[in-house]
Amino acid sequence: MESADILCFSSDRLFDVGRKKSYHEKNRREKEEYMRFRPCIDIHNGQVKQIVGGSLQEEKGKVRENFVSGQDAGFYARFYRESKVKGGHIILLNPETSPYFQATKEQAMKALAEYPGGLQIGGGIRPENAGEYLQAGASHVIVTSYVFRDGRISWENLERLEKSAGRENLVLDLSCRKKDGQYYIVTDRWQKFTDECVTEELLDRLQGYADEFLIHAVDVEGKASGIECGLVELLGNWNKIPVTYAGGIGSFENLKELSEYGKHHLNYTIGSALDLFGGSMKFEDVLEFGKKI
Repeated sequence: MESADILCFSSDRLFDVGRKKSYHEKNRREKEEYMRFRPCIDIHNGQVKQIVGGSLQEEKGKVRENFVSGQDAGFYARFYRESKVKGGHIILLNPETSPYFQATKEQAMKALAEYPGGLQIGGGIRPENAGEYLQAGASHVIVTSYVFRDGRISWENLERLEKSAGRENLVLDLSCRKKDGQYYIVTDRWQKFTDECVTEELLDRLQGYADEFLIHAVDVEGKASGIECGLVELLGNWNKIPVTYAGGIGSFENLKELSEYGKHHLNYTIGSALDLFGGSMKFEDVLEFGKKI
């Protein structure tokens, strides 16, 4: 697909969304209802997996795995569709340079075909391929590395991406790791620190370009060892567009902490601790938790 085709498609899609509801009306509705569970489908080497967040080293072909599924990505997408859970994210954990990328992408496309409009997708997203994933059924594209270049925000890249995908279809991934007492955004499969800290000021600057934020607390991602309370509190205090938090949730006590520190409105993702991925937290109970808040 050529760039011109992407721009044409994105404009039409954005116009259709705009006719149904305004941007602010949509976000206000999502924030006011309840904490939403956002499921995930992480794909590495053509398989659905749960990994330890900061362990992916593509050049060495290594990753610490918590769970490798015998089911394909389409199975999970179909399950989420039948469970009527929207807003989950598919993450492609192989870069385009990997010999496994095509197998990983094929799995992602299966998932999008099973649940058109119900899932977001991230991993190597840029203006040239955003339209392909949106046309394949993704509700949003999720972006980090293309926007954060040489350790800083590339406003030029961000504006290009917003024009190609449309603000209503864009999720900014601000996943971060702690350093010197602050949470710095990390890129390239969470291996490279940027100079950008997650602060309320940064969220204010970026919210005009995106429909949502997705934020993994990378240091605890995949460990089910407890949430990053400082990060959750910061995000809970902000509350201007929808934010999904992921990382460290391993029990319903952790979910209660997330609710308390996050002021009862952060969306949440659970991976390794979920029974779908070999954990002990039952999917149905996790889904109902937010509705009780």
